[in-house]
Amino acid sequence: MADRPRIRLPKQAKKGELIEIRTLLPHLMESGQRKGADGKVFPRKIVNAFTCEFNGKLVFSATLEPAIAANPYLQFSARVEESGTFRFAWTDDDGTVITADEMITVI
Repeated sequence: MADRPRIRLPKQAKKGELIEIRTLLPHLMESGQRKGADGKVFPRKIVNAFTCEFNGKLVFSATLEPAIAANPYLQFSARVEESGTFRFAWTDDDGTVITADEMITVI
């Protein structure tokens, strides 16, 4: 399992403002193509999907492939019209879902 995700977004924004959101998930991202000293292939274990919802509505999603680097970093923008909560979710190959919530206040 991965460590706690790191998320950066403003704590406050003006109504209708476009904000920048940055996320980083500590994760080894094993592609399934690398061999160990014994010659056996390490099993694939990557984060294959990411979603971001704001107050229950999807604002961004991404499908990640084996070529993605370890510790996937994503940066995107969202427009906020009201105060609420962003929910971030990363889904691993084994079905594990890592989530994090961040609140923002619209002034």
